[in-house]
Amino acid sequence: MRSVIFAVALSLPLPAFAAGVVQVKAADHSCGEIAQIVRQNKKVFVRVGFGGRSFRYPPAQCSLGDMRSTASFRDGGGKQCVLDYACVYDPASSYNFP
Repeated sequence: MRSVIFAVALSLPLPAFAAGVVQVKAADHSCGEIAQIVRQNKKVFVRVGFGGRSFRYPPAQCSLGDMRSTASFRDGGGKQCVLDYACVYDPASSYNFP
């Protein structure tokens, strides 16, 4: 029975696991547009190069082991963006100890 559930879980598309998280490419938007998208959607993953940054606008919460901070990246026009509400690794969290 477990193998059937595991097989079904693997066959689901990735957005099914990350319900409610909007993905945005930083290269396609300006800083102001990205900030507005974060405010409107509450949970946003901004793609920057190969990786990206997670943002949770209040009242949405960061994941366990993360904390709120600011993050900087470049938008589509090459302008440096600094946004609040980034969820970053929290080394002081008890969830990050082995």
